[in-house]
Amino acid sequence: MNMQNLMRQAQKMQKKMEEAQAEAATQVVEASAGGGMVTVKVNGKQELLDIVIEKEVVDSDDVEMLQDLIKAAVNEGMKKSSAALQEKMGELTGGLGLKFPGM
Repeated sequence: MNMQNLMRQAQKMQKKMEEAQAEAATQVVEASAGGGMVTVKVNGKQELLDIVIEKEVVDSDDVEMLQDLIKAAVNEGMKKSSAALQEKMGELTGGLGLKFPGM
């Protein structure tokens, strides 16, 4: 294989990866905590899009519990979003086991 063919293949792979990242950025995952008392939506860019808090969990005497539920839901949403992106990138790399920083 000559260098020119190798460069073309690398450019094709880069373009496919960029397309996959753009597609993954539009994907939205949902996660919840406290049996659905706090639900969040996160996109593939790791941006928090929405938080829904059920009224029953809002207690002025136990703000810490609500804070913990929000953190748990957001962290789970971020994990799901990151996993979805890693899966998409894994499809492109053919299971070579490559990890992409920040994803």
